[in-house]
Amino acid sequence: MRLMSDLEQYLPQQPARRVSQTTAVEQSRAVAEVQAAVTVALQFPRDMQRAYAEMRAACGRLALAERAFYSVPKRGNGPSVHLARELARIWGNVDYGVRELSRDDEAGMSEIQAYAWDQQTNVRSSRTFQVPHQRMAGGKRQPLTDLGDVYLNNQNIGARAVREAIFTVLPNEFVELAQDICHATLKNGDGVPVADRIDKAVKAFAGLGISLDRLEAKIGKKRGQWDAQQVADLGIWHQSITRDGVDAESLLPEIVVDLDGALIPEATR
Repeated sequence: MRLMSDLEQYLPQQPARRVSQTTAVEQSRAVAEVQAAVTVALQFPRDMQRAYAEMRAACGRLALAERAFYSVPKRGNGPSVHLARELARIWGNVDYGVRELSRDDEAGMSEIQAYAWDQQTNVRSSRTFQVPHQRMAGGKRQPLTDLGDVYLNNQNIGARAVREAIFTVLPNEFVELAQDICHATLKNGDGVPVADRIDKAVKAFAGLGISLDRLEAKIGKKRGQWDAQQVADLGIWHQSITRDGVDAESLLPEIVVDLDGALIPEATR
C-alpha cells in the first residue's frame, strides 16, 4: 500500500468523484506502468561514460546543433526544447511530457501540466499553469476559436515548460557541456568554408523574403566582415523562423532610415 501511495504522485491529478470500473482499471494500469518504469530504471541504471560519449557525438553533428538553440524577440535566446529532448533520451531513464488537465472553451482557458521525472534518482520537476486561448499578433491578443489552433497553442507553450523541466532534472554540467559542443559545431559547420556557408545562409533568407541589408542591420556588420560566429547566429535565426514559428518581421525587422538616408537603430524606433 505504501508503494501505491508513493507512485500516485506521478499520475495525473483528477477531481475527487465517483469513478467507473473502466476508470478504476485505467488508474490501476497507470500505476502498474509507473511501477514497472521505476523497476526497470533501477535494474538497468544509466552508464555515465556512455551518456557523455553519446552526447558529445550527437552535439558534434550539425543536424542537432542547428536545432539546439532558439532566438525569440523579447524572450531572449537559449537552448531549445529539441536539445532538451535529445539530452533526456541520451541521459536515459527520464520520463517527460505535457498533459492537458482541463479545457474551458467558454472561458477560453486551458490548464496545462509539464513534467520531467528521472526514474532512477526519483528527481521530479513539474509545473502547472493556465494557458489562455489567445496568441499575440501585431502586438495585440488574438482569440483562438479553432480547436486545432487551441491544441497547437497549448502544445507550443507546454513544450517551453517541458524544456525547463527537463533541464531541471539533468545535471548542469551535462547540459552546459552539450551547449558548448553545439556552439562549436555551429561555428565549424562540418568543415565547410565560412564563405560558402555565408552564401548558403543569404540565399536561405532570401527565400524567406529577407534581404541582405536586413541581415547586415541585425548583425551590425557588413557581409564581408562576418565570421563563423555570425554564420552560427544566422543558422539559429533561420531555424527559429522556419521551425519554431517566430515572426520574421519581429526577429529581423525592416530597415528604417531618416530623411538623410541614415539607418535608425532598432532600439530608438
